[in-house]
Amino acid sequence: MANLSYLRAFSLTLFISAATTGCASLSGANHDDIDDSDAHDPFQSYNRAVHSFNQSFDRTVATPVAETYQTVMPDWADKGVTNFFGNLGDVLVLTNNLLQFKFQQAASDAARILFNTTAGLFGFIDVASHMDLPKHNEDFGQTLGYWGMPSGPYFVLPFLGPSTIRDTAGLAVDYTYVDPVTNNVKNINSRSALFLTGFVDTRADFLGASRLLETAAMDHYVYTREAYLQRRQYYVYDGDPPMDDFEDME
Repeated sequence: MANLSYLRAFSLTLFISAATTGCASLSGANHDDIDDSDAHDPFQSYNRAVHSFNQSFDRTVATPVAETYQTVMPDWADKGVTNFFGNLGDVLVLTNNLLQFKFQQAASDAARILFNTTAGLFGFIDVASHMDLPKHNEDFGQTLGYWGMPSGPYFVLPFLGPSTIRDTAGLAVDYTYVDPVTNNVKNINSRSALFLTGFVDTRADFLGASRLLETAAMDHYVYTREAYLQRRQYYVYDGDPPMDDFEDME
């Protein structure tokens, strides 16, 4: 599911931002040091307000629900649910690898979906990862970046977290035209139940990472922003981004 893949990327961004507290671009950051005219963040006033709302929602609703879910779910069942939604997300990855003409990765993605859906019992067991079929990370925002579209300003989405103008457009395309649940589950109640289950499962998977971030970040907003922008560049360039792009973000 496109929106769940986006949440997973956001949650992983929290972990990366917490783990990279020594980065020069992040060290010593505080609210008073931020320049609201930053070329990467012209909507900072709006973004900070939405970021604060998201934190409040996460603290009062998402985290308690995720903690309860993690407590009552056996480890094997938790892993199975994560694998199930990961298998759905591979449909999105496959589509965007094709759009980027990455045919070797697309073939691997197709094999992952085939083996996990069949031998893996509709994706609940990740057999593909044990068959030298690694999981990739692609979405339409990355596809746009791959073909040269700039990211545009940083933009925080309610509930879903950090994004850019390009990635927000990419999310809309993925969700509308590619997401297998949106396009195949017509019953609104069933679709909502799948989304909520995936949301809670993803949040539960990253409880430890978010706790680490809370203790490490002097300015939660800046850490999240910088980590997100750098990680997206990393993905767009398949792990080898131009150094100038990172220097421009500092």
